Amino acid sequence: MKKIFTVSALLAAFSLQAQFTVTIQAPADFKDQDAILYTLNGSKDIIFTKEQSKNNIWTFKYPKNYMGMMKVYFPNTNNTFNFISENKNVSVKLESQGNKVKDIVYLDEANDIMSKFQEGSQKKELILPALSQIKEYYKDNTEFGKALKTEINRLSGNSDGIDQTQHPFIYYYNTNYSKFLSNDASKKVSQDEIINFIDKSGDMLETSSLLRPILVNYLNSGGNTNVAGSVDKLLDRLKVETPRGQTVLSELIDIFDVYEMQEFKDKYLNLAKNLKCTITDRLASTLKSNANVEIGAAFPNYKFQSPVNTTAKSLYDVKADKKVVIFWSSTCSHCEEELPKLLAKYNDLKAKNIQVVGLSMDVDKDSWSKKIAAFPWVNDSELRGWNSSYVDLYNVHATPTYFILDANNKIISKPEHVGDVLEYFKLK
Repeated sequence: MKKIFTVSALLAAFSLQAQFTVTIQAPADFKDQDAILYTLNGSKDIIFTKEQSKNNIWTFKYPKNYMGMMKVYFPNTNNTFNFISENKNVSVKLESQGNKVKDIVYLDEANDIMSKFQEGSQKKELILPALSQIKEYYKDNTEFGKALKTEINRLSGNSDGIDQTQHPFIYYYNTNYSKFLSNDASKKVSQDEIINFIDKSGDMLETSSLLRPILVNYLNSGGNTNVAGSVDKLLDRLKVETPRGQTVLSELIDIFDVYEMQEFKDKYLNLAKNLKCTITDRLASTLKSNANVEIGAAFPNYKFQSPVNTTAKSLYDVKADKKVVIFWSSTCSHCEEELPKLLAKYNDLKAKNIQVVGLSMDVDKDSWSKKIAAFPWVNDSELRGWNSSYVDLYNVHATPTYFILDANNKIISKPEHVGDVLEYFKLK
């Protein structure tokens, strides 16, 4: 009995040790009451929990080990910020103006170090080359010349001296960012080195935000003529039946989607569909969002938030022989170029009983309202940008994105550009 008690006590002690809290403080005039805490899996934010403020303080209790990137999102004001966890309490103070977060003060040691390191890295990459050029025009014995030399020496210094025992995630992130994502041509790594890293790296790879950019770097290092060979070589090593292999497969499918590499997306999406093993949540999410938007699939219904130019409550309530659904943004340059062309043919579309529905990725209500004043079709927006619910629901990776639906809301075409939309309806 004593032995059982001892084991239970050890487990309880471990549980207490693994738990940490995330505390967010905001000014009294910050109006948002709700906050959502996210963890990270590859490049996908995973909702952990939602909390309400008490005296403008949010406290999240995380019950297990987690080392990696986290995010807090305030849905009503569309504010978001990132931070790290090293299994220790996180404390953050927000400074805001007009209900927008203007500055983030990290009060815990790990995030303070990480913030300073990233600031230094940005200066090193962006400012140091410029300062080195400017220095050529000033003598070292002038006041400005001395100041330039001091700053150049400071930025050129080694800022990687992180104690791995005290800050394992910061050490992991900085070391591998420097090795695999540096702009320094002398640090170029081979495909085999990248494969070995992805294969052998621990769980922090999925939570670090490094996986996707490293995969893009891996594909670039293999050249455009050998994409399939590079991917097959990587997946053969990782084995797609494993959690790591499935996460990488999911990321690759999304990468091919973003870069409009349809042939490769189709090939590896089919590989994922035909897996006979247990599917991870990460890959299942990718399969579902892609299945939602396949040709012939019923386009999932969407409940409007604040629709304009319609009395319909949802996408399905909009009745027409056909619908053109557009995901766009007032800050999107391609949208600025393409949507006026659709507007020019809008009356012709209406004459054919074709309705247009614009779902915006905007965050600023004024910008969105001014833009839609010129668009007579159905318009709606959550005003949450890429945090909008329809990003995952409809597998949206870029703006503008078009879908054409039939009268039963089945997808009959996925045009790439507005010209393809007009050509489909013989209006070009």
